[in-house]
Amino acid sequence: MFTEQGPTVRELAVQALSSIEHGYDLLAPKFDHTPYRTPDRVLDAVADEVRRLGPFGTGLDVCCGTGAGVGVLRQLCGERVVGVDFSAGMLAEARAAFPPAGERPAAGRPAAERPVAEGPAAEEPAGEAPVAEGPAVDWVRADARSLPFAPAFDLALSFGAFGHFLPAERFGLFAEVYGSLRPGGQFVFPIGAPPPVGSRAYWSLLGFDAAMRVRNALWRPRFVMYYRTFRLGDVLEDLTRAGFVVRLMPLTELGRRPDGSPRARLVVATRE
Repeated sequence: MFTEQGPTVRELAVQALSSIEHGYDLLAPKFDHTPYRTPDRVLDAVADEVRRLGPFGTGLDVCCGTGAGVGVLRQLCGERVVGVDFSAGMLAEARAAFPPAGERPAAGRPAAERPVAEGPAAEEPAGEAPVAEGPAVDWVRADARSLPFAPAFDLALSFGAFGHFLPAERFGLFAEVYGSLRPGGQFVFPIGAPPPVGSRAYWSLLGFDAAMRVRNALWRPRFVMYYRTFRLGDVLEDLTRAGFVVRLMPLTELGRRPDGSPRARLVVATRE
């Protein structure tokens, strides 16, 4: 499940008994060596689908973590990209992965995080990360429930963060993203189909959420992370209440279930 470069059992235990913010500060240096990082195949599928909706000038990665979504936005946006997160540790890792133009990513970063170079930069000696290129990237430390942006973005996205918000907080989160988009701007994110009832994945997610509820009932500070609270019907309702016009697009690159339905969809919420 974890590579040798990933966190130890003790480190995971300390993280699990911390607050969300402090827990991710602790996990940040090894986060990209855990299964919690969004897989490249998901990032690529979303990038391919969203590219058809463009072009985009400015992009916002909501709850950017170590910057996987920023890597997607740099492929799609021509002017400026911003990553926002409330963990200083995660933002430090993101800055190292996507340094200012003309600098190289920090040594040891996973290859998938390094910007792809073309032309002369692609001919540099093996083992050296390519010089950073693409739109300017800024990093902002802020709580996604209170985003500090005017309506400035053409595109917002988020990967793997919604389990950290309670259902009662979801509408407010969506409203904050809505307020950060220009008219016509789009908020996109993937959402997977629920596992079949009784399957191994079903029981795994049910058990994780149950254990987290027990942990939060007995221990402070709380660590909010639930897998089964982000249901598609509720999500669509909250997006609509926040003012978005919403449609779904199948992420066919991620395959189909036995009944022919997609394993994952892309939610496209537009501020009109």
